[in-house]
Amino acid sequence: MPSSPGPSIVAVLPQPPLLVPELATGATAETADLRAACRAAAGRLAAVSRDWVVVGADAGGRRTVGPDTRGSFVGFGVDVVVTLDPGSTAPVDPDLPLPLLVAGWASGGAARIRGELVAPDASPAECAELGAALAGEDVALLVVGDGAATHTEKAPGHLDERAGPFDAAVAAALRDADTAALAALDPALAAELWVAGRAPWQVLAAVGRGWRGELLHSSAPFGVGYHVAVWSR
Repeated sequence: MPSSPGPSIVAVLPQPPLLVPELATGATAETADLRAACRAAAGRLAAVSRDWVVVGADAGGRRTVGPDTRGSFVGFGVDVVVTLDPGSTAPVDPDLPLPLLVAGWASGGAARIRGELVAPDASPAECAELGAALAGEDVALLVVGDGAATHTEKAPGHLDERAGPFDAAVAAALRDADTAALAALDPALAAELWVAGRAPWQVLAAVGRGWRGELLHSSAPFGVGYHVAVWSR
């Protein structure tokens, strides 16, 4: 029996709740370009497949979240409901992890989404194990996570001068589809820089090679690194 060709497209998004216009309020202008890039990346994913696997990090650790799920951004201030399946009538989960909320928002309710979550401190080996498993699935892959949250004094983790070089390296790796560079990210440094995307990016690094990368956006408007990219075969 022939093996699956694996994912044919990947989108990489950050996870600031301010992507959602109802939550952006006074920051709508500052997030307009980022939001447009995220919509563009999600649109390219949807053009290939309506079956998405979303990889993100959550304190609840390694688990799978099925498509028949709905969630809300109510914990971030506004009750904006999103769904992981257009046909879902499941009760709204007010505690749905942020990566899945962002995925549901990005899909516009049109994709059937399965979540694959890892712990924020998952080891590179654990991330590689999940990535290798996903490499055998013919799906569209969405990888969600922020860069360093230490770019300015007002950032969540305050200023750390290492944040700039770290996110510059991540942006270059996403632009070049450099799986080796993502796999080599230092978990300890990422934790010190408050990086939410390290583990998901290292899952991506193990999904296979032969990608062509495109960086759609990279910025740190609120002291947090946000990267948007699309990889295709």
